[in-house]
Amino acid sequence: MKGRPTPQGPTTRQEGRPAVARRGFAARLLRRPASAVSASYLLLVLLVTLLATWIAPYDPDQQDLTAALQGPSGAHWLGTGELGRDVLSRLMHGGQVTLLGVVITLAVYLTIGVPAGMIAGYRGGWFDRFVLKSADLVSAVPVIIVLLVVLSVFTNDESAAMAANGLLGAPLLARVVRSATLGVKEELYVRAAVANGIRDRVIIRRHVLPRVTGVILVQASVYGAYAVLLETGLGFLGLGTTEASWGSMIAEASKNIGTDPWLLVPSGFMIISFVLALGLLSDGLRDTLAERYAPPADKPPSRRMGRPRGAAPELPRAEAPDTSRAVEEPDADALLSVRGLTVSLTIEGTPTDVIRDVSFDLRAGEVLGIVGETGCGKTITATSLLGMLPAGGRIVSGTILFENADLAQVDAAALRTVRGRRIGWISQDPISSLDPSFTAGAQVAEAVRVHTGCSRKEARQRALELFEKVRLPDPARVAASFPHQLSGGMAQRVGIAAALAGDPTLVIADEPTTALDVTVQAEILDLLRELQSTGTAVVLITHDWGVLADLCDRAVVMYAGEVVEEAEVTALVSAPAHPYTAGLLDSDPHHAVPGEPLRAVEGAVPPPPEWPVGCHFQNRCPRVTEACKEKPVVISHLVEPERSARCIRPLELIGGGPHD
Repeated sequence: MKGRPTPQGPTTRQEGRPAVARRGFAARLLRRPASAVSASYLLLVLLVTLLATWIAPYDPDQQDLTAALQGPSGAHWLGTGELGRDVLSRLMHGGQVTLLGVVITLAVYLTIGVPAGMIAGYRGGWFDRFVLKSADLVSAVPVIIVLLVVLSVFTNDESAAMAANGLLGAPLLARVVRSATLGVKEELYVRAAVANGIRDRVIIRRHVLPRVTGVILVQASVYGAYAVLLETGLGFLGLGTTEASWGSMIAEASKNIGTDPWLLVPSGFMIISFVLALGLLSDGLRDTLAERYAPPADKPPSRRMGRPRGAAPELPRAEAPDTSRAVEEPDADALLSVRGLTVSLTIEGTPTDVIRDVSFDLRAGEVLGIVGETGCGKTITATSLLGMLPAGGRIVSGTILFENADLAQVDAAALRTVRGRRIGWISQDPISSLDPSFTAGAQVAEAVRVHTGCSRKEARQRALELFEKVRLPDPARVAASFPHQLSGGMAQRVGIAAALAGDPTLVIADEPTTALDVTVQAEILDLLRELQSTGTAVVLITHDWGVLADLCDRAVVMYAGEVVEEAEVTALVSAPAHPYTAGLLDSDPHHAVPGEPLRAVEGAVPPPPEWPVGCHFQNRCPRVTEACKEKPVVISHLVEPERSARCIRPLELIGGGPHD
């Protein structure tokens, strides 16, 4: 039964595709006609405004009463105002005042709103509530009244008014950024970064910020346009600066619209075209940034491998039966000793147990498999070891002793010293566990720097060494490749390299061979076997009995949030002690008889709200009795050493085999 898939020839999957040349950001942006035209126009306006002192034909306040309110001419290309002042010169100089106000507004708006929104969305807690309440409060405040108060205190100081405008808009931006951050926070590559021990501030800056930049750009362009219109309004009312600005030119044109309608055209066109170009450019920037998260145009989008990864695979329950019992003392010789672990998630305000009374031990250099159907609690058990439970999740009871520390009790700072450095994490979805914004080498080097404190050059060299260790062909090319340029097997190797960046003593592998072909699966298993040979312990989560038998020393079988059996793998496979284990083995396609239907366990795993009193497997068990339904069943040791089962009649199955 310890056989594994063995390569019979050259790999059928192309592991060494050449990296596709990647255009620069500016080149990809300017490929969009609307973006190119908008960027060129805005750059022209900016240059003309900045150079107005040297290129404007007249001083903005130079008067010529004999030429007042004249249309375009050779002397005045855009005509003159009511005092004979040159319209073109005033537009050039006025842009300095208006655009400075926009810059001040956006500087305050972005400096406060972006960090506040990302921290609120990523960390939650009291700061998240503060941001939301602030946004609600600002939404109810009449902005113009506040600005009038500011201008009454700072007379003719338009900069103060524009700064106040940015301050009033920042909570609204923070609320939008918070919503975007909440979605990015659940991405698998962010969870992988947490598992690798990357600090929160680094994750926010390097992994969350690039993904929310598109949202920020759109919001900034909208608010920048609003700032232009606000400055124009203040100038129109005569409340802003006394210098020439686009707003004061609108005010002058409105007073003379009956005698000289043309005067409104240059300033009106400038404001409208500037706002329109700003919006088109922000759309182009957003779409160009989004390209890095999309698959290349020359191949169809690839499907996500494995089952979808949500916040938690288990469902809630309303009320749990009492299973309190005396919990055994942790194994003093074990590297990891879990005792009586119960985890609860809050769903719709109700605390709900999703795993209950989980206990097992793992020794140094040992491989422990956790097997069971989807929804049995395998992933929640694994994530609880690293303190990476979904929002609202908490450890209700139990201990997780790892290297003499109880990970169920330590704070977040202590957990960060364990993640990646002492416990590595290998995800089941290799592509999604890598940030599409950065090359594979940069992401592994980042993990190396976090755990070793070495220089960037040393971290890059160490990343190449790790790539060689995990048998990646041409490590330098892979290091320079982005995730979408890697095959599934290559991406999984990169994930293993990242998990090894801190030289951990324990690696948790969450279905690492899911959706990989047989050849690549065998190579990944070889890598995990090499880890074991160096003394690294492995917790392997899997659905595959072949993988379990090939790699694991002992196995834990989970069903409906509970451990139902634990044993050495050979004993488990040859003589299962729990009906569920026997049913899973019967369902193995390798046991299929040609011409006969494959035996399967009837029904499905019940969600936590439907967990019955007594044995959780009673509704699917062919050996159920009334005693199985009376009270919760505790796990008990059998006659063999280190073997246990949660069944009132386990010994009836021992010695029979899975098909009895």
